[in-house]
Parts: sequence; structure tokens; C-alpha cells
Amino acid sequence: MSKGESKEYRTRLKEITSVLHKYGITRGITPQKLRMILEDLGPTYIKIGQIMSLHSDILPKRYCDELMCLRSEVTPMEFPEVKEVIEQAYGCPWNEIFAFISDTPLGSASIAQVHRAELLSGEQVVIKVQRTGIYEIMARDIGLLRKAVKLMPPISLKGMADFDQVLDELWNVTREEMNFLTEASNMEEFARRNADVVYVRTPKLYQEYTTMHVLVMEYIEGPAIDDKEKLLAGGYDLEEIGIKLIDNYIKQVMEDGFFHADPHPGNVKIQDGKIVWIDMGMMGRLTERDKELIGKAIRGIAENDIGMIQEAVMALGEFKEKPDQSVLYEDISELMSKYGSLDMGEIDVAEVMMDLMEVMKENKIRMPHGLTMLARGLTNMEGVLADIAPQINMIEIASRHISESMWKDLDWKKELKHAGKNLYRSMHKAVEVPGLAADALHGLMKGQTRVNLDLHASNDLAQLLRRLVRNVVMGLWVMALLISSSIICTTNMSPKICGIPAIGAIGYLFAFAIVMYVLIKHILSK
Repeated sequence: MSKGESKEYRTRLKEITSVLHKYGITRGITPQKLRMILEDLGPTYIKIGQIMSLHSDILPKRYCDELMCLRSEVTPMEFPEVKEVIEQAYGCPWNEIFAFISDTPLGSASIAQVHRAELLSGEQVVIKVQRTGIYEIMARDIGLLRKAVKLMPPISLKGMADFDQVLDELWNVTREEMNFLTEASNMEEFARRNADVVYVRTPKLYQEYTTMHVLVMEYIEGPAIDDKEKLLAGGYDLEEIGIKLIDNYIKQVMEDGFFHADPHPGNVKIQDGKIVWIDMGMMGRLTERDKELIGKAIRGIAENDIGMIQEAVMALGEFKEKPDQSVLYEDISELMSKYGSLDMGEIDVAEVMMDLMEVMKENKIRMPHGLTMLARGLTNMEGVLADIAPQINMIEIASRHISESMWKDLDWKKELKHAGKNLYRSMHKAVEVPGLAADALHGLMKGQTRVNLDLHASNDLAQLLRRLVRNVVMGLWVMALLISSSIICTTNMSPKICGIPAIGAIGYLFAFAIVMYVLIKHILSK
């Protein structure tokens, strides 16, 4: 590291320390305090906070809810700086490509800002321009965070034990979002997957003008999806829009496994009777296995099958050590008491996912990143629906998709083959049952049978047993010291203290000290 970089690190570290001191971080962090700290630390930390709000499997829900309130608008770059970024990206003056660029940004976020423009061909576009040096700034700030984590005193943020893992994920996500070629690829893939959906489209991408730092796409002239007044004035049916929006989003999740991870109202517009999805820097992905397991968990809840839910949770989760199965079973049973009496169409998918993630968090099981993004997306969808068409039942639409997907994807040949194998295996094992039973009884009669028990004690019982064992051991020590010291005192061993052999006297003192320790410990525990 050069002297200049070292000085920048020290200056930034001083700024961070000043902000943390301002909010009294050593006295603990409330959700509101965490949000204000991130806002004061600037655009980089606002983006980090926005990504952290996705992690309801790590942060308590109240922290995630508060971080979702982080303002997305930040101080924009000066227009000369915007032009400089564009010209560096293209290697030529900006007016060789654009006839006009508005000097007032349409929006300014932590990583980039957007300006309206016009191509020389007359086409109306928007230019997404990356902030100067944002990659280096975020790399520096995350590096400082890694150092700060090692020096940070214990803070009352439940569930955030593995900060390094969180920072790794934050850096990977922000790096993807800072590469506009990745966003361009996401736009193309999204358009391809939704090409058959007549009421959905994405802005036209101008691939020839898109680089890592500049993205050019069609300008969408239309109201945001939550702008009810403009939509009604344009003759739109809000209920129809809501149904189509949710239907398409569930399709993205359950069929494509490729979905918009930040579907807030500003990223969904209505133009010419179509739903237009914009800003695809952050997209979620689910594997076929993930989709199958999500469906399995929801079916398990609808069928009141705790074992099915537990299998899905264990298969979905990521953990360093295997969780306590009995505790997990009890937590899922409590979840079932909330949803067990509901039919599939009555289950709130978003709420179920949030509750399942709480159960997984309590059992130190981490959700895959795609699932945390999905939980956030479903929450945003519910918010949009509640605003424009509260009478729509998102759960019915989701359950219909799940049911249709089950029947559509059902491979009867594969299922029959699987059932045949299971039947053969079961019959084969059934033939062996009499012989195994006879062997077990024979071993029992000869005293050769062993039974392995996996016992799970409660915390109170475990503590009681530890205290009992400790007291027994100390009692044996006292008894041994008293007996050995008494034997020594019957001899004429030297040196002596007050006519008593010194070793015997020391033994008595140790025995007395142990007795007093046990007595004081008992009094304090009461």
C-alpha cells in the first residue's frame, strides 16, 4: 500500500470512528441507530445497508425492516463529471453519440445515476452512469469494515456472528451490480424468458453503447405502478394490473427461477398497456432443487406435515454444524400451530417464508442468497398490491402456479419407476424382518444386544447435572484431603506448624477452602 492510499485509509477510518462514537456504538445498536449510522457514513454504506436488509436470515426482522427505509437518493455527481465518465467509456466526445444529455439526473443512487438523453438517430434513451471511483471506494470501505470487525466490541445484534461471510457476500453482490455488462445480460435474459408474456416487456437495450460503466436503454414514458391517479386517468383497471403483476412475478420465481430482486414501485412502470420491468442490476436466481424444496415446504404446511417441512428446511439451509433436530422439530411444530389449519389457497407465501427464515435463524441455519432475495421481493409485491388492489389474493395466484407446476412438471414414467423401486425395496426388506427379529431376540437372551440412545437434556437439567457432578467431585477432594491430612498428623513428620505437621495443616486449609467455595457458590446461586 502506497503512502497516499495509507493516508486515505487513515482518514476514512477516522471518519468512521467519529460516526460510531457519535452514536455511542459501545452501548448497543438499535435498528434506528444502525440506519442513521449507515446514512451518515455515505453512499457506500447505504448500499451495504440496502443489501443487508435482504438478510432476514441473519439480521432480526426489525433491523431488516428499518434498513429497507434507507434513502436511495444521494447527492448527484456534477454534470461535467458525468460527461467525463461517458467519454472515458467510449473514448470519444459524448456529442458524437448523443444529440442531447439532460444535465439534471432522473435519479441518483449510491452506485450510479440516470440521465435522460437523445441519440443522434433521434431515439429517446436514458443513460445509467457509474459514479467515479465507486469500485475503489467500496473496496476500501469493505476492507476497513473487515478490520473494524476484529476490533469491534460485542454488540447486541442477534444472529450476526459470521461478519466475514456477510462481507464476502456483500462484496460479491455489489461487484455484480457495479458491472453494467452483467445488468445488460440480465435484461436480455429477462426479455428472452418473458417473450411469450404479451403484457410484460423490458426497455430496449442499446448493447452497442453499453460498457462496464455506462448503460444505455430505452426511455420509458409511463406512470409508476403505484401511481393510481395517472393509471385511472389513463383508463387502466387497477385490479387487472395487480393480477397480471403478481401472476408474472410468481411465474418468474416458480417457472424461470430468475426474478427481479428489487421490485419496488419505482422499478415497475406501465406503458401502452404493458408492465415494464426496469433496473435489473440485482436479480435473484433459484435452482430447480430450490424451487422444488420451496414447493415442498409450502405443501408440508398445507398438509400439516412437520416431517416434510423439516426435510425441506434441512435441504435448503447452509450450516457449519448440524442443528439439534429435536429443537428444530419443536420450532416447526410451533409454526404449524399458526398455519396448520389453513388450506393451500389461504397461506400467505411471503409470511410463511419470513417465518421459516426466523426458524432457520433460531437454529443457526443460513438461507441461500436467492431465497433471502425472494423473501424481500415478495414483501415488496405485497406492499404494491395493498396499495393498488388490496382485494387481490396473492396466495391464491401463487398456489395455483405451484399446483400447475406440480402437474406440468410431473414425469409419470419417472414417478412410476421410482414407486416401483420403492415397492421392490420394501418387499425385499419385509422378507428380512423375521430373520432380523430372531437375531435381535437371540442376542438379547445372550446379553449381547446394545441399545444406543440419543438423549437431549434441557438447559436447566444440563446445568443441574453439571453442578451435581462438580459438587460430588469437590466432596471427594475434601474427603481425600481430610483423610490424608489426618493420617499425616498422627506421624512425627517435620516441619511442623503449631505442633502439627505442615503438610497435614496445608491439607486441612485446602479442604476448608473448598468447603467455603462450595458454600458461597450455593448461597450466591440462591
